[in-house]
Amino acid sequence: MAAFDAGVKLGTGYPGTPSTEILETFESLGGRAQWSPNEKVALEVGIGVAFAGARALVTMKHVGLNVAADPLFTVAYTRLDGALVVVSADDPAMASSQNEQDNRRYALAAGVPMLEPSDSQEAYEFTLRAIDISERWQVPVLLRMTTRVCHSKTVVRRATVAIPPPRPAHFEHDFPSRVMIPAYARPAHLRLRKTLAQIAAWNDEAGPNQLVAGSSSLGIITSGVAFQYVREVAGEASVLKLGMTYPLPLERMRSFAASVERCVVIEEGDPYLVEGARTAGIAVEAKPEIFRFGELNSGRVRRILDSDDSPEPKPVRGRPPALCPGCPHRAVYTALKNLNCIVSGDIGCYSLGVLPPFEAMDTLVCMGAAIGVGLGLRHSLPPEEARRVVSVIGDSTFVHSGITGLVEMVYNPPASGHVVLILDNGTTAMTGMQEHPGTGRTLAHAKTGKVVFEDLVRSLGVRNVHVVDPAPDPAGFQELIQACLDTPELSVVIARRDCLLATRAIREYERCNEQQTN
Repeated sequence: MAAFDAGVKLGTGYPGTPSTEILETFESLGGRAQWSPNEKVALEVGIGVAFAGARALVTMKHVGLNVAADPLFTVAYTRLDGALVVVSADDPAMASSQNEQDNRRYALAAGVPMLEPSDSQEAYEFTLRAIDISERWQVPVLLRMTTRVCHSKTVVRRATVAIPPPRPAHFEHDFPSRVMIPAYARPAHLRLRKTLAQIAAWNDEAGPNQLVAGSSSLGIITSGVAFQYVREVAGEASVLKLGMTYPLPLERMRSFAASVERCVVIEEGDPYLVEGARTAGIAVEAKPEIFRFGELNSGRVRRILDSDDSPEPKPVRGRPPALCPGCPHRAVYTALKNLNCIVSGDIGCYSLGVLPPFEAMDTLVCMGAAIGVGLGLRHSLPPEEARRVVSVIGDSTFVHSGITGLVEMVYNPPASGHVVLILDNGTTAMTGMQEHPGTGRTLAHAKTGKVVFEDLVRSLGVRNVHVVDPAPDPAGFQELIQACLDTPELSVVIARRDCLLATRAIREYERCNEQQTN
C-alpha cells in the first residue's frame, strides 16, 4: 500500500515465504509488479528503475538476498536518481527455509541504511520513509521484515508520512557515479562512508526511533517485532525502540543506557544490536545464547529479563509435512528409491521427498545446487556409485539458478555422464502457486513469453532429452530413468504434470488468455 501511495514505478522480486504477498498485493492495488527469474535479476531491474529517476521496490526472502548480494554491494557505491527499496523478509525459526540467517548483517557489510518495522502500520510508514531516505541521500535502503511482521495484521492508517511526490523518469549521464571501474569505485566508496556518517547523525537526531518512558530501574533497547513482546511483558520498563538499525543511533543508545540502572537488549536472532552497542562502549546486557535460535515470544522475553537460561521444554512434535495425495512427484521419488539412486536435491515442495515414505533425497543446499552438487558427486565417486547419481530440480528453481548448472554439465561432463530430472508442475507451488518464466504467464497471469525447457536444454547440446508424464505409467517412468542411468552420456528428463492444487487455476488462466488472443 505504501509503494502504491508513493507512486512506485515498478515492483520486482522472486516469490519466497514470507515476502511473496507483497508484490501480489501491490499488483492487486493497481501497481505494476513482475516476477523475475531470480532475486539478482530482480534487484538489477530495480537498479535500472532507480537510475532512471523512478521509484523501485524489490522483494525477496532472506536467502534471496544471498543471490542478490552481488549487485547490492556495488549499487551502494553508485548514485541513484530515484528510490531503491530492497525488502528482505527474514525467517527466524526457519518456518519455510533452509537456514536462519540474520540479514541485518547485510546492511552493515554492504553499507546500506536499514529500517525495521514492528507491525503493519510501521511497515507502511517505514516503506515511505525508506523511499524518502533513498532519494534524499541517493542510496539503496534495506527494509528488513520478519515472518511475524509479514504474517500478522494490525490497523493501518494511510497518509501518516508525507514525502515528496515522484519525479518524472529521466536519465542523466554520470559515468563516475554509475560505472564502477576501480578509478570511479575508490572515490565512490569514500563518498558512501561520508553519506553513512551523515545518515547516522540524522538517525541520532531525527530518525524513526521511539522512546517509551518508564522505570529507571530497567531499560530495554529493542527493534522490530521484539518490541511488541517487550511491551507485553515489561510494561513498566523504559524502552528505546530502534526503527533505523543501520547506521545505529549510538548517541541515543548511549544516553538511554546511562539513564537506567539495568539496560537489556532484546532482539531476535544474532546479537547485532548488542555488538553495535558494546563496540561503541555502551554497557548493555545480552540475552543468553539459547535465545539466539528461533523466534522470540512473550514467554522467552520474560525468561531473558529474569536471566533464566535453563533448558526450554521441547515443542510438541507436529504432524510432518508430506507430498499431496496424487502429487506427480510421488511417482518420481518411488522410482528413485526403487533404483537406489543417490539424489542431489533442491528447494521446493519436492524437497519433501527426503521424508518417509520415500526418503529419496540425499542433499539439499540452496536454490539450483542440485545440478552442481550432483556433478561433484559424479566426478568424485567410484564408477559404480557415480552411475547412481541423479540431480532433481523443480521448474521454477531450474529457471532461478539451475540453467548455469546445466551449462556446467555440458562444459565439464563427468566420465559417467549425468542424469538431471526437472520436475515441471507448471507453477511455483511451494510459495503459493506463483508464475515463472516457464509458465508463459506474468505475475498477473496474463500471457507472455515462455521458456520451453526441452528447447533450452537441446540448445545447450544435450542430446538425450525426454519429456514425460510420470503419473500414468510409473513402471515405464522407472524404466526410462534406469535407461538414462545406464547410458554414459548426459540426459535430461522433464517430468511434466501440473500440480493438482493449481490445475483448475491454470486451465482458467489459459482459457482467459486464449479468449483475449482470439
